[in-house]
Amino acid sequence: MEPIGKGQTGAAVEDVQTRLEALGYAIDAAEKTEKSFGPATENAVARFREDHGLAFGKQIDAITWSTLVDEGYKLGDRTLYLRLPNFHGHDVSMLQKALNILGFTCERDGYFGPHTEAAVKQFQENVGMMPDGICFPDTFDAIKRMRHVWSDESKVEAPTEHPMGFARAVAVLNEIPLGLLAEDAIARNVAARIWNLASATNQDSKLILMDEDEDDSTDEIKVLLDLTSQAPEETIGFSFVAMDEVGADLAKRLHTAAMSSREKPTKIVVQLPSEKANLEGSFTNADAQMLAGLILDAICSAFAPLLPKSV
Repeated sequence: MEPIGKGQTGAAVEDVQTRLEALGYAIDAAEKTEKSFGPATENAVARFREDHGLAFGKQIDAITWSTLVDEGYKLGDRTLYLRLPNFHGHDVSMLQKALNILGFTCERDGYFGPHTEAAVKQFQENVGMMPDGICFPDTFDAIKRMRHVWSDESKVEAPTEHPMGFARAVAVLNEIPLGLLAEDAIARNVAARIWNLASATNQDSKLILMDEDEDDSTDEIKVLLDLTSQAPEETIGFSFVAMDEVGADLAKRLHTAAMSSREKPTKIVVQLPSEKANLEGSFTNADAQMLAGLILDAICSAFAPLLPKSV
């Protein structure tokens, strides 16, 4: 493209000025009215180039124009998926920021590469969608429902895996009604120990140990956690967290699954780590107790940000 610079007028200049203003760069009113590339527009272009690591200059060349267009995309403006060349721009950066804060690790480089695709697939699986790695409106809607956690304007702290205060854990168990199901013998062992720990922590705990044939649609239950030692055949239609994949982000994954769901109560299937929860006879009571403590800590951390500030 031919550079756009000082002295030029017309629609191209107007387009540049509109995009710069949308990004917070001031343009002189007279220059905008005349659609002229004057000193104020030059200054805005120079600042934009400096802010985005481009070579110093006061013109819009091909590289600057490409960067300006990319920075104008907001999250959800376009479908994002893995392709060559990779999508890149402000919307990709915001997607990566959100995914990382929610517990789905990917490099924050502004390029939709394989690591970002993998994080998107994990997020989709976590909230019960087809894990295809393609960001259609439904994926963006689910991410935007979590804006209270990842946006710059957020006043809610993201869940943490660091040990939380005893009083805070007691408050979570006392304030938030949770149901706990188990699919098999190993899961039932862990679930029973979670219930015992919760009851020992707070005698007024609202964590309820439920039977498979028990009605889980009661209004009292806000979140239903369904433990299993075996991977489900598919994960579409319910939130899913595989402990093998989450590392230190279990609390974040539980929080994301619960808060992004439109279903009430939210059902989250939690697959126990395969190394511990196997059917080959090596699973011990110590393993069950360790997993119970880990999961209960994650539950308390996941829902602590939702407690009233006065609690």
